[in-house]
Amino acid sequence: MTKLRSDLRNIAIIAHVDHGKTTLVDQLLKQSGIFRSNEQVDDRAMDSNEIERERGITILAKNTAIEYKDTKINILDTPGHADFGGEVERILKMVDGVILVVDSYEGCMPQTRFVLKKALEQNLKPIVVVNKIDREFARPEEVVDEVLELFIELDANDEQLEFPVIYASGFNGTASLSPDVSTQEETLRVLYDAILEHIPAPIDNRDEPLQFQVSLLDYSDYVGRIGIGRIFRGTMQVGQSVAVIKRDGTVKNYRVTKMSGFLGLKRVDIQEAFAGDLVAVSGMENIDVSETICPADHLEALPELFIDEPTLQMTFLVNNSPFAGKEGKWVTSRKIDERLQSQLQTDVSLRVDPTDSPDAWTVSGRGELHLSILIENMRREGFELQVSKPTVIVKEVDGVRCEPIERLQIDIPEEHTGSIIESIGERKGEMLDMINNGNGQVRLIFNVPARGLIGYSTEFLTLTRGYGIMNHTFDSYQPMAKGKVGGRRNGVLVSMENGTATPYSIMQLEDRGIMFVGAGTEIYAGMVVGENTRESDLTINLTKAKQATNVRSASKDQTVTTKKPRIMSLEEALQYLGDDEYCEVTPVSIRLRKKILDKNERERVQKKK
Repeated sequence: MTKLRSDLRNIAIIAHVDHGKTTLVDQLLKQSGIFRSNEQVDDRAMDSNEIERERGITILAKNTAIEYKDTKINILDTPGHADFGGEVERILKMVDGVILVVDSYEGCMPQTRFVLKKALEQNLKPIVVVNKIDREFARPEEVVDEVLELFIELDANDEQLEFPVIYASGFNGTASLSPDVSTQEETLRVLYDAILEHIPAPIDNRDEPLQFQVSLLDYSDYVGRIGIGRIFRGTMQVGQSVAVIKRDGTVKNYRVTKMSGFLGLKRVDIQEAFAGDLVAVSGMENIDVSETICPADHLEALPELFIDEPTLQMTFLVNNSPFAGKEGKWVTSRKIDERLQSQLQTDVSLRVDPTDSPDAWTVSGRGELHLSILIENMRREGFELQVSKPTVIVKEVDGVRCEPIERLQIDIPEEHTGSIIESIGERKGEMLDMINNGNGQVRLIFNVPARGLIGYSTEFLTLTRGYGIMNHTFDSYQPMAKGKVGGRRNGVLVSMENGTATPYSIMQLEDRGIMFVGAGTEIYAGMVVGENTRESDLTINLTKAKQATNVRSASKDQTVTTKKPRIMSLEEALQYLGDDEYCEVTPVSIRLRKKILDKNERERVQKKK
């Protein structure tokens, strides 16, 4: 008879972006009585990183644990964005069940499908939480039908199809077993009880030889790399001598110097842990995801964890613009290289490759969001650098050049259907499905080459007047689409002089396009200062001042008013970049510039092409 650890449950919370995972974890933490009554707990306490809090997204998976009815429940909050899908996959290896959170209005979205598919493949027991039950236009019964259809479509087995459904409002911390809002209880008790009842307890095989696998990485300046994972078998103690089976099959011997468990938002130092426990282990330099820790006299590796391959790459360069070194603290190639290497300590889906130049690196990641968050973190830390336009990574499959294809789901008001289908068609997209919800909203599903989606979101928002919702996840590698896919239609306005942009010049040139800089902005020759109304680039002088004369005119000078410039965020700037441009990123500014600053030199290169 298999012995179980009835005092322990391991679960992951999975969902599409913005369906309320982190808020639900907050309430589970607050209601579990783990905090003192006078303890200040932030909203979305699990999102500890500054960018996570600002954007309201989860970037890194977080561990927490609560106590309920003498049972410890380890909870892992996972990211919802496709760019961080690799995290989700590895976390699911550490748990025995999942809570699938679905928005009571939006229903199943692309990421819901992605995370549920991964959970069912691991044969995990699901609990479905229909969240935001108090939302206007909530349609809980229809959403449960959608979820059931998705389970069937993803080949769930009979046991998985018998999932319990809980209707909740994570924001209010209420839940019930009925879709009727009036039946909501003031606590999440029904969810706690469902976890104890439906999620399998881990097997207790603590007397057998140790097996521990690293699923996540953390880093501390004091102890170096920290491996977070689950003990699948046996017992682990501080001071114990262990062997680490590396991913290439080599074995290294270490001693466990420190071990922590999780409780609430804190890590608690522990001396001993058993099969089923989730722990963080230090004392093993260069430990990596997927490696197995076991006794030296009983080497047995666990199956390797899958790590998502990067699909997008950019070149990071030392800033060499005329304004280099004016706004940043760290500007040298040595500092940038150190920073990229330290990022590799914890980010498994990132690759950094040197180039022919000591001042440039090829950085590959899972998508635009993945790379832009790295750049945003670097600029906040005081780094100054330049980056090139993101390009997709092309693979050879059976001698054929293949590119990544994304599965794109679009929800839009009916009247915009035609223009969206046309714009995706131009980007070599293939329509898979069109669902009319009957409430004036249409859902379109496409397969589109990933390079066709670079820079598409700005055009998408314009076409749908801001009413559209777009989500995409990686689908597969397929043979390269012929011809030009996507890209920017209009040329840019490029400065020909160094100096300060004047209101007079801006007024004179406003009809040539949209300006990216306002009066008083310092600019340099070769800097992109606006978008041209035509397809070609145009070099302009924005530094000209009005000639002063001593003749007064009868109409005298009117107050000069210029149009508001279009200021881009980092993501918008990266999406806007052309092939011959760089984005200059400093702690203070984001500027676009031509790779070749000199106008004559640029024209010479253009003619050669």
